[in-house]
Amino acid sequence: MWHQTKVTEILGIRYPILQGPFGGNLSSTQLVAAVSEAGGLGGYGVYTNTPQEIADIDKQIRNATNKPYNLNLWVSDTDATEGTDSQYKQAVQLFGPYFEELGLPIPPKPEPYLSRFENQLQTILDIQPRVFSYMFGKLTADIIAECHRKNIITIGTATTLDEALALEATGTDLIIASGFEAGGHRPSFLDNAATSATGTFVLVQLIREKVKTPVIAAGGIATGAGIKAAMTLGAEAVQIGTAFLACEESNALPLHREMLFSEKAKYTTLTRAFSGRLGRGISNRISAATIGKEDQILPFPLQRQFMSSLRKGAIDKQKWDMLFFWGGQIAPILKHRKAAVLMEALIKEATALFTT
Repeated sequence: MWHQTKVTEILGIRYPILQGPFGGNLSSTQLVAAVSEAGGLGGYGVYTNTPQEIADIDKQIRNATNKPYNLNLWVSDTDATEGTDSQYKQAVQLFGPYFEELGLPIPPKPEPYLSRFENQLQTILDIQPRVFSYMFGKLTADIIAECHRKNIITIGTATTLDEALALEATGTDLIIASGFEAGGHRPSFLDNAATSATGTFVLVQLIREKVKTPVIAAGGIATGAGIKAAMTLGAEAVQIGTAFLACEESNALPLHREMLFSEKAKYTTLTRAFSGRLGRGISNRISAATIGKEDQILPFPLQRQFMSSLRKGAIDKQKWDMLFFWGGQIAPILKHRKAAVLMEALIKEATALFTT
């Protein structure tokens, strides 16, 4: 059967379909449970959460489903602990007019940021979820070994062949091949994200040729046809983000979900303007106006802190063209608004294609 793979065997799930673990408060317990209960692997992004919040989220998921699920962290959760006065002045010059348009004060220079990863990781080791995925870096072999001692399955994320080789060398159990079509942040960690822009199906083939660790394809997949294509090229499973983000169970704003089904979803862009790290979402006036002005954007996560009041103000005043809605290039073909219905369609379509 097409759905019996090394990935389903390792994860203990029925179908090789993983839900992308969204950060930034876009994940929800309901979505995770719906996907896991349908035989896939639900995922929750917790990189912005405190250790106590992570423990609480884990408890909520365990109360909602007894099936395997995935918690996701960012290994590198900062590009700079603090910005320079010069960087701040340039950001004010570039983004100041948008704050003024909304009648908002210019934010002060962001406070120094301290990494949370070490404490978050300890929480993961303490609560012992069935699956722990990570991105923007690799774990040490010692940490991987500790996860294995605690029966935690590890999944690393690669945007290039070199990153996949680096992940395999540490002993991670599974590797996600994340193509540039995907929505959300580009989780590159060995080279600049802008130059690590390989498409999903090329990346899957490159990794499968050189890496023995099972590969999960991510980016540009939202149908049974996409699943078959990825698995034909060597993937043992797929991770689907945008299609699940558009479902009612996600914690995305209703408008965000509607945008993913709208004509505007045809136009996505990669930008650093809203967080400081390169990510794909639906193009808007700010992403368009900041093309070629990368040197005036604060590093991550300082840019995210700087822009937080603008996002709130834009929501309050319904200035939707100032909001950046995360989404991948596959959005224009989305059809389903319920996670269980989407899972059913994916399974039915893939089964039909694999049996003809």
